[in-house]
Amino acid sequence: MSETKVETVKIQDMRSASKDAAAILTQHERDDIDSWLTRYPEDKSQSALLAALRAVMHEDHYVSREKMDAVAAYLGLPNIAVYEVASFYSMFELDKKSAGRHSISVCTNVSCMLNGSDEIVSHIESKLGVKMGETTSDGKFFFKIEEECLAACCGAPMMQVDHVYYEGLTLERVDEILDGLE
Repeated sequence: MSETKVETVKIQDMRSASKDAAAILTQHERDDIDSWLTRYPEDKSQSALLAALRAVMHEDHYVSREKMDAVAAYLGLPNIAVYEVASFYSMFELDKKSAGRHSISVCTNVSCMLNGSDEIVSHIESKLGVKMGETTSDGKFFFKIEEECLAACCGAPMMQVDHVYYEGLTLERVDEILDGLE
């Protein structure tokens, strides 16, 4: 077989494998990723990687290796490029036991600590019956392990629930926020 034919077969096999892997993504995930891909030049699909991982997190509440491989295939990236990004950012959960419908992060860095974040953490643990790093038995809440900084020092103490910031927290406000989640 000529070298050109071998290359053509390899490219066709790779495209077929990519389509199979990408088929793991839901239609909603593919639509979300596609909407981000339109914002970048065709040869810059890696620019949509954060949004693609966020789409998977939104659907599954964590990012499995299988879904990371599917995202890599869909974007035409090496698997390792996706693993590096997913494991670098604390916003992505990589373990199924972290797959609560709502993810809660309380900033415990200096500004928040000095303004009562330890009391907020204790209150949430008591209210939900879990410790940091655990998911409630009904799967509704995942209370993330200590969050070093969420970059909202002027609003301390603060927490993030499903990527929404809540600042100037009191115990009553925490209850209001958590009780208002479906």
